[in-house]
Amino acid sequence: MPKITGGCLCGSVRYASDAEPALVAACHCRTCQKNTGSAFSLNLGMPTGSVTITGESVATYEDRTGASGKPFFRTFCSRCGSPISGRGDAYSGLTFIKAGTLDDPSW
Repeated sequence: MPKITGGCLCGSVRYASDAEPALVAACHCRTCQKNTGSAFSLNLGMPTGSVTITGESVATYEDRTGASGKPFFRTFCSRCGSPISGRGDAYSGLTFIKAGTLDDPSW
């Protein structure tokens, strides 16, 4: 299987997965717009157990603004601010990787 790798703008945070994406989602909700500073967020839904995120500057924000009201944990680089991933009970078993952080954007 192809290995998916990526990281933040400054290189302090890296991630990898040996799994294929379960889905690719373009979300246009207001929360994703604010998280990305854009009109939408393009995400790869990866099996949670397959994703490894490393780096000393990984930070997590607990977001409760979604429609479910359940917490959604957003990781980002505390040095450069790049959003990296998101996961939460509303999407059990999936970790969403921000497509813009992929080393190989052809995914």
